[in-house]
Amino acid sequence: MNAEPALRAETIPVSDSEIEARAEQALDLLAAAREAIGGAIFGQELVVEEALVTILSGGHGLFVGAPGLAKTLLVETLGRVLGLHANRVQFTPDLMPTDILGSEVLEEGVDHRRAFRFIKGPIFAQLLMADEINRASPRTQSALLQAMQEYHVTIAGERYDLPKPFHVLATQNPLEQEGTYPLPEAQLDRFLMQIDVPYPERDAERRILIETTGRTRPAPAQVIDAQGLMDIQTLVRLMPVGASVVDCILDLVRAVRPGDGDPVLTQHIAWGPGPRAAQSLMLACRARALARGRLAPSKADVLALAAPVMKHRMALTYSARADGETVDGVIERLKQRFA
Repeated sequence: MNAEPALRAETIPVSDSEIEARAEQALDLLAAAREAIGGAIFGQELVVEEALVTILSGGHGLFVGAPGLAKTLLVETLGRVLGLHANRVQFTPDLMPTDILGSEVLEEGVDHRRAFRFIKGPIFAQLLMADEINRASPRTQSALLQAMQEYHVTIAGERYDLPKPFHVLATQNPLEQEGTYPLPEAQLDRFLMQIDVPYPERDAERRILIETTGRTRPAPAQVIDAQGLMDIQTLVRLMPVGASVVDCILDLVRAVRPGDGDPVLTQHIAWGPGPRAAQSLMLACRARALARGRLAPSKADVLALAAPVMKHRMALTYSARADGETVDGVIERLKQRFA
């Protein structure tokens, strides 16, 4: 456990010994979950870890990668291993909000009286995969993203709560932008992390060729159930955080805000991350520490997650883009200052 003073919400009356006891149980479950996921997703250890961290933090994730990199399979595997009811929606330009949220239908009962009945849409799942979210119109995107933030939908003035836990894992194809509707910055901010999915290494791709082209393919086993996952998510929020880790988060986020941060970095930045980025980084570094078998996060966790948490919450100036500057490059130089 970190020896420096730890900062934790004073309103939560949980002792350190109780947190440690609950963490020891969670560590075994998370180790088994990662092993089960690894039996279906070959290679991509960093992608799997960031996806798991996103869910343990209670947030939503945005996968960005070329087609055919097992993004859909990863979401399906996470649903099975974590014991979550999962749905998938393929976003298209003609997709309407009611296709996701649900709609009311008029029915006539045995007494010949008519009444409206609400039929729930695919969003009523514990894990929703929004495939190619930038293919849908802004109207449909905003309906989904509002539910992501508020965890309920309102149809005809009636509120319907979404299942718990509720997570959205969306995908975007970075290669083809024709006929798409890029997510606005305010809506991108709803995603806890942007997870870049690269091509697999050669050894991993060799294993893919051998093990996925046979007659059968074993399905991953369930390791955790929904209630167990929510218990771990609560534990993540109870984990102590050292004062130096909190300062590191604040320094990173504030350093790339125009007007407040380092002029050498902010000269390239049109707008920077807000407080939600710091909140996301705080939760994510706790979850990463727990997933790696530690009971408190370190500065290394903060630096490792800085890019996936901050990159979609920043934008470069036109002149910086014209000069070949990238958000990843700015964040990498920022991390080097705090390493």
